[in-house]
Amino acid sequence: MRKIVSAMLLWSAMLPVAAQQPLSLDSCRALALRNNKQVNAAKFKQEIALALRKAAKTKYLPKVDAVGGYQYFSESISLLSKDQKDALNHLGTGVTAAAGGNLSGFISNLVAQGVISPSAASQISNVFNQVSSPIAGFGNQIGQDIVNRLETNTHHIWGGAVVVRQPLYMGGAITALNRMAELNESVAENDANAKRQATLYSVDQAYWLVVSLKQKQQLANSYLALVQKLSDDVQKMFKEGVATKADGLKVDVRVNEAEMQVTQVEDGLALAKMLLCQLCGLPLEERVSLVDEQQSPSTIHLDAQPQIVADKALANTSRPELRMLQNIVDLTKQSERLVRAIYLPHVLLTGGYFASNPNMFNSFERKLAGTWNVGVLVQVPVWNWFEGTYKVRAAKAATSFAQMELSEAQEKISLQISQCQFKVKEAHKRLVMARKSIHSAEENLRCATLGFKEGVIESTDVLAAQAAWQKAKSQEIDAEAEVKLSQVNLQKALGVLQY
Repeated sequence: MRKIVSAMLLWSAMLPVAAQQPLSLDSCRALALRNNKQVNAAKFKQEIALALRKAAKTKYLPKVDAVGGYQYFSESISLLSKDQKDALNHLGTGVTAAAGGNLSGFISNLVAQGVISPSAASQISNVFNQVSSPIAGFGNQIGQDIVNRLETNTHHIWGGAVVVRQPLYMGGAITALNRMAELNESVAENDANAKRQATLYSVDQAYWLVVSLKQKQQLANSYLALVQKLSDDVQKMFKEGVATKADGLKVDVRVNEAEMQVTQVEDGLALAKMLLCQLCGLPLEERVSLVDEQQSPSTIHLDAQPQIVADKALANTSRPELRMLQNIVDLTKQSERLVRAIYLPHVLLTGGYFASNPNMFNSFERKLAGTWNVGVLVQVPVWNWFEGTYKVRAAKAATSFAQMELSEAQEKISLQISQCQFKVKEAHKRLVMARKSIHSAEENLRCATLGFKEGVIESTDVLAAQAAWQKAKSQEIDAEAEVKLSQVNLQKALGVLQY
């Protein structure tokens, strides 16, 4: 229901001035929250923090990467050395030469032993020489074929891989990062609340300034009417000879002063309305009217004023500035955990698929093929010259510093709340005293005016009574605005200033 009412108020506040109703305080607040650049910037910061928190959650999930490429090499990968290639290319020649040498020695031994005759040995040698050439050629061909088959042809290489990495243990770094992301989101939210409260506070101050100046404008016009009426009466009395010219000059001086006061109040009211328009995001030349402008100070009933309980414990949980400082303390603690995690063992589960052309897993076949793989990667820091120890000490010192700032801010806010409490009580007392003074000033003015008409009181006494009446009414207007603003100040000090 509250959201519907707020939407209606905002819609009505955006209507053209010609058809626009007087703006209430809630309407001005809605306009300011909608159009304030700092508030809108804080909303973008919240969106950024939310996106970063979601990104931090992905650290728990496995990561998949794909990579591919092409490379040209001037030399191919060789499985044989140059000497081995040369030996295989002359395989037949080497075998027949060795066989021929061995056969010649063997035949000579047989001839020497008388097993065969020299003529038979000569015939055997002739037969071997006839068949050695074809055998040598056939052997060389076989060797060359072996060399060719072992050629890898790896001048052009295409390759690709898909790699999967799953963190198993990172020393608590992922948990710390996620907690820091959540805290950053909380910082952005508290910053937005602080911006909203500051905007509402500025709007309330500008609103009640316009209301008080409008009432002072009415008071200035009333005072001007009084002194003009007195001036007319003195002029009549001067013509009848019962007043002096000096009396008329004194009253004329007061008329001029009253006219100057009207001009000053009107200028101040115009500037105050321009400030309110700027805060509400309206054009500065917009002619706006406020609901409370037409109300007199006597409409405020002190018994009906909301009494805010100044609970300092409530301020510790509601004040956005304190919550932000607490977030900073928590962030420094998580930063300490993150620094410590860097120097702890890390364990990763890895896996993937690798493919290449030529296929290294099948004798460099000119075909794209590959294989699956899985493994575990462990990283253990061994020695870093106490770098981790120093960084952990620095993180602990940052935590202590943040805690000290939080404690100091709590003390200052407690003092601020106490001051605001005294201001609220003082504003109420001042309004009560101002209303009592008005009764006295009105009675004094009535008696002075009646005495002047009866001729027993001089015009200077009437002027003094009118000035006292104006001062009392002005004090009542100031006291009324102070009552309103003191309540707003206390709400802001407690962190409960909301729309």
